[in-house]
Amino acid sequence: MARARSRYAPDHGLTTRMVSTMFFIGLLYVVLVGVLLAVLRGAWPLILIVAGGLFVAQFWFSDRIAAYGMGAREVTPQEAPELHGAIDRICALADMPKPRVAVARSDVPNAFATGRSEKTSLVCATTGLLRRLEPDELEGVLAHEMSHVAHRDVAVMTIASFLGVLAGIITRVALWGGFARSRGNDPAGIIIMLIPLISAVVYAVSFLLTRLLSRYRELSADRTAALLTGRPSSLASALTKVSGQMARIPTEDLRKAEPYNAFYFVPAFSSKESLGRLLSSHPTLEQRLDQLARISAGLSRP
Repeated sequence: MARARSRYAPDHGLTTRMVSTMFFIGLLYVVLVGVLLAVLRGAWPLILIVAGGLFVAQFWFSDRIAAYGMGAREVTPQEAPELHGAIDRICALADMPKPRVAVARSDVPNAFATGRSEKTSLVCATTGLLRRLEPDELEGVLAHEMSHVAHRDVAVMTIASFLGVLAGIITRVALWGGFARSRGNDPAGIIIMLIPLISAVVYAVSFLLTRLLSRYRELSADRTAALLTGRPSSLASALTKVSGQMARIPTEDLRKAEPYNAFYFVPAFSSKESLGRLLSSHPTLEQRLDQLARISAGLSRP
């Protein structure tokens, strides 16, 4: 018999945005692949094999690669009793199976979750985060990360980001096959010359849609974590503390962490410029704190 859903508050807005984003990104790539198959009729087996192989590889191994890249090392309850204890309490509150627990030796105060499902999930905190946060603040951060697991955010974002990578691969395959076949004034050659432009447009639109979804999922994780723990002020305190401490971390360390911003509780770098906010994987600190303040006010009402 299937296990009941977790006690994390359902977010229908997040579900709608996930479905909508994946539909529009999928539609873009159907158009792109359709153009490629129409022009490069003889190359369609290669295109499908490359696309399928890359999808399987990224979907099954990207979370492990990311965890390895961020230095995550699984720890036992004896090695990290405070971290395991906090996750145990959140799992009991949420009625969820316990994920694998890991620690990354880094002074950058952060946390992240990986895994395609609850069964394969891993929640990791850095030593910098564990050293700086109070127990209630740490629980708020971990509840945020467990929300990503409960809502299967990692799987959705993995698929969405893969499509961006696929655009570049398909374009390279198409150009290689197309230029080898085009001769003289072959009309197909003109179309093939447009493929990089079409791919760039598809990539740009899918990138913006994915970033928009990423920002919303962070707000959703904040909201559901605050409701689950009943302490939005603790999560707000953790956000403020972690964001403030980022300024004290050496730039070299932040640069190393930057490629994994989409996974992190707080990005290593955040821009206050309008364009930077549009391209960011996270909402601004002000947006996150405003939402938590509204939740706190709502919970305090009789």
